Amino acid sequence: MPYAYDDQNIFAKILRGEIPNTTVMETEHTLAFRDIAPQAPEHVLVIPKGAYVCYDHFALEASDAEIADFTRVIGRICAELGVQPGEGGKGYRLIANSGNDGVQDVPHLHVHILAGRTLGPMLLRRD
Repeated sequence: MPYAYDDQNIFAKILRGEIPNTTVMETEHTLAFRDIAPQAPEHVLVIPKGAYVCYDHFALEASDAEIADFTRVIGRICAELGVQPGEGGKGYRLIANSGNDGVQDVPHLHVHILAGRTLGPMLLRRD
């Protein structure tokens, strides 16, 4: 499915340096920075530098190098934050919203890393 990328979205502006951010990590293909309205004590956004709208767009069209780099950055950040459950941390949550039903606010792929407290159930049940 072809996606139309809006190069005026807030993350595109951050990537161009038009909007400041608190960088946590930057690589050739990926930028990670603190969320300006954190929902947990640790709240980091991870975005690819390429023009990808959502996760399936990225998974289908990004290069192997972009995908590997993005994934490794997420792992490195979790390690640096000390939240890896197998390494003595208490765990974390990754969220990547996509499209209208997924309540995606910014049309640029981004993964939230949330940690530092118990986060509760992922979705509230609606019968």
